[in-house]
Amino acid sequence: MSFALHIAFRNMDASASAEALVRQRAEELEHLSDRISACRVVLDCAHRQNQLSRLYRVHIDLTLPGGPIVVNRDAGSNHAHDDLQLAIRDAFDAARRRLQEYARKHDGTTRRRAAE
Repeated sequence: MSFALHIAFRNMDASASAEALVRQRAEELEHLSDRISACRVVLDCAHRQNQLSRLYRVHIDLTLPGGPIVVNRDAGSNHAHDDLQLAIRDAFDAARRRLQEYARKHDGTTRRRAAE
């Protein structure tokens, strides 16, 4: 990996499987753009009031020359985020879409409306 990757766990114990998944998904982002200089991922576990289940939040901060890309995936009422792997998947899918949009804007390949 050609960029710095920082993974932090908040309100939860560190997990080797979650860290491996984050590293795998970060490598996939690297294939989309070689302009990424740093990636910071925070995995957070939010305890819901009066409930036994946990909801996971994922925050991704990509550092690029044209400005940062920040993705926050807050569970809200999405019960799929009871599973940390699904929360990571959703966050990195959003980061991929944002990175593709960034590439289109900065590479001059944005779509333009056809003249009527």
